[in-house]
Amino acid sequence: MSAAAQHTLASSATLEGTSLHTGSKVTLTLKPAPVNHGFKFRRTDIPDQPFIDADVDKVQTVERATTLAEGSVKVHTVEHVLSALCGMGVDNAIIEMDANEPPIADGSSLPFVELIKKAGIVPQDAPRKTWEIREPIHLETGDGSLLTIVPCKTFRVSVTNIGPEGRFTQYFSSEVTPETYEAEIAPARTFVYYEDVKPLLDKGLIKGGSLENAVVVRGDQVMSKEAVRFPNEFARHKALDVIGDLMLSGKRILGHVICVKPGHGPNTKLAATLKREYSRMRSLAAPFAIPSGEAVLDINDILKILPHRYPFLLVDRIVDFVGDTKCVGIKNVTMNEPFFPGHFPGHPIMPGVLQLEAMAQVSSVLMLRKPENAGKIGYFMSADSVKWRRPVLPGDTLYIESEVMKIRGSIGSTRCRCLVNGEVASEAELKFALVDA
Repeated sequence: MSAAAQHTLASSATLEGTSLHTGSKVTLTLKPAPVNHGFKFRRTDIPDQPFIDADVDKVQTVERATTLAEGSVKVHTVEHVLSALCGMGVDNAIIEMDANEPPIADGSSLPFVELIKKAGIVPQDAPRKTWEIREPIHLETGDGSLLTIVPCKTFRVSVTNIGPEGRFTQYFSSEVTPETYEAEIAPARTFVYYEDVKPLLDKGLIKGGSLENAVVVRGDQVMSKEAVRFPNEFARHKALDVIGDLMLSGKRILGHVICVKPGHGPNTKLAATLKREYSRMRSLAAPFAIPSGEAVLDINDILKILPHRYPFLLVDRIVDFVGDTKCVGIKNVTMNEPFFPGHFPGHPIMPGVLQLEAMAQVSSVLMLRKPENAGKIGYFMSADSVKWRRPVLPGDTLYIESEVMKIRGSIGSTRCRCLVNGEVASEAELKFALVDA
């Protein structure tokens, strides 16, 4: 998954209906968007047709739904369509509406899934950046909501729904893939407790609500135009909301999201926490602003490209590509490195020549990932303008940047730097040849 391409819609597709809270008629159109665009809403019923980014910083209210605002322009109840786009593996899309809220349809995200499938999904010419959570992130609110994200090699959501007086306590857990999302999460409908209906109406909400687009819980009874779709439908719908709200962080993650009594308020607070943590990691990785938890190619992907193996594989992850000309890798330098006992006893320092080798390996990844170079090996030809500026010690995280200077036939040259905590540790200009293995 970490090496997957970004995806957008193959064409535009339109859905008409009634919005849940405002009760207005609305036409929603999903449209393709370019690489790194993300998700943006567009109000076509307003002069100049303004955009609103699907960004947690734009969250205005979270009562019974998530509302985004840019100045006086608002879009309500964004979570279902964002959840569907994320769950189905779409990275970039424009969501156009001629009103301030998407159609509620049947109260689930399944109509949006069907709309996405109608439009089609196509890969784009850029890698998807997926943030792998490596340290637990925890949020606890005063109303009893607990949300935690723990490390996991996939994206997984586990939800415990707890109703008033413990009614309809349900649990749901699943890895989130397009297949599981469509079958296990998307069909789950929104629900409301009967005692909350009048207060919501008094606040001017759920004007478009009915038993056709929501499940109503009265006491221990479920009121709905159709039978419950799953025994734990409420927990599944909470998972649906969590997926949509977390996309407001702007990042896809690899991690296990564990929620007890989630809601739009706690969900968006967790999205804000993710965004802050991501920004903090970017600042630690300055000047490249590459977060240490983000992977474009993980170690298994690297092993498929490079012939190097222990103890001479000196790159752990590739965290960014800029087109075909620039690449950033990471080497986690630990006390267990085989060279430290001899370089130097009692004062371990990573040999400068191995920093050069790490630069060469990242340069090789940059070149060998191209289809026409598959199966080749990069051989060193020269290293010029070599400088070592600070020692690299056990515990350091080495960021290795390689940028193509020139390519002519099978000969390439790159400009490289190794950095620790934003400071240049070493730099060089390398020349190498790509030859058949």
